[in-house]
Amino acid sequence: MRSAWTYQIEDTKHSPLLVFYEATRACDLVCKHCRACAQPQSHPNELSTDDSKALIDQLATFPKKPILVITGGDPLKRPDIFELIAYATESAGLDVSFVPSATPLLNVASLKKLQKAGISRLGLSIDGKDAATHDEQRGIPGTFTHAVDMLKVAKKLGLETQVNTTITKANVDQISDMADILEPLNIDLWSVFYLVPVGRGINDLKIDPPQYKDSFAALFRESQRRPFPIKTTEAPFYRRYLLQQQEILAAMPVKGKGSAEDVARPHRESNGNTSPIPTQNGNPRSTSKAPLGLNDGKGIMFVSHIGDVYPSGFLPVDCGNSRQQSVVDIYQNSDTFKKLRRPEILKGKCGYCNYRCVCGGSRARAKALTGDMLAPEPDCGYIPPTFAQHINRQKNLGKYTLDNHITTSNTTNIDLLNNEHACTCQQAAASDI
Repeated sequence: MRSAWTYQIEDTKHSPLLVFYEATRACDLVCKHCRACAQPQSHPNELSTDDSKALIDQLATFPKKPILVITGGDPLKRPDIFELIAYATESAGLDVSFVPSATPLLNVASLKKLQKAGISRLGLSIDGKDAATHDEQRGIPGTFTHAVDMLKVAKKLGLETQVNTTITKANVDQISDMADILEPLNIDLWSVFYLVPVGRGINDLKIDPPQYKDSFAALFRESQRRPFPIKTTEAPFYRRYLLQQQEILAAMPVKGKGSAEDVARPHRESNGNTSPIPTQNGNPRSTSKAPLGLNDGKGIMFVSHIGDVYPSGFLPVDCGNSRQQSVVDIYQNSDTFKKLRRPEILKGKCGYCNYRCVCGGSRARAKALTGDMLAPEPDCGYIPPTFAQHINRQKNLGKYTLDNHITTSNTTNIDLLNNEHACTCQQAAASDI
């Protein structure tokens, strides 16, 4: 997409790369993990056509125009949706991605209308290796088959396609099988969502911290052998994992005994678990470039169906409303957004982590599980060396408490901030967000 070509890390201060507009909460599916708690009917205070166009006009005034992702609910439930897309693409000059539900409203005719209106990409959800797994999560039989069919039609029409997968306990062991399903579909991106317990996304669906590590290893393996790129949503610590794999690969000898070609030598992580390093022609295969480090409120903004502005759909902290205030002003000047763009004020191990500028942990998950959006990422098992040193110093001084472990900000130790744990990889390509 055009908007992503020139987007740089410094742009996160003044312009989001991605703006998600929840055009409606109306939806005919009953997904178990729905962030929006979608309902069959639209909200009476939903943004009108004129309200939505005013929002689009505001988005076009950002110093760098964002990608507009129209989502829901099911945005096809809005009768004016094609008009709004055409307005965004033709009048405002925005790239538009469209994320509908796989219901009968999405068909060949509506896909052609979406293409004519100007969408750049279609995103659909596939949440399992087969209909049994997917349809159980989505609540309606037939949605798996329909999603696959519509992805094929979209490709034939020349649209870019993206598959969104929400990882839960029901499918965390199906990553390779799902990749097998996706490869013949010739998709342009696989976006893997890690559940945040908001809306219907209750805790009993959320995977455990050890399962993150196993799923990251699986995603990394698939990224090495599939033709489509893979990114994660609400799992920014996958970026840290990728950078660590790059470091491992860079240190490995080329061919010969003890190299990546030696299949008996899997790489060993700090806890003793093993996973094989992918190879290409007997040599270690390079991973993607370092990521931009987008996160809730940092290059990302969400506008709800009634105009409320959040750092993301998974972090529903109300920062203003598009009917009363410019979304440009909210993104650039809201205290909440500004705090989320300051990784040095993160608490606990996240604030001390040398990967904090490209990761920073899921601020949405921190808020959902602890009540504090600046708290350390609850599901990341990585302990930064400088944080371990800090805790050991506190213990030696007799000052260590569990509360200290969780809430300490690295700004309390400015020498550490400036020297011992400087951020890693602050520049990156926009394709690796």
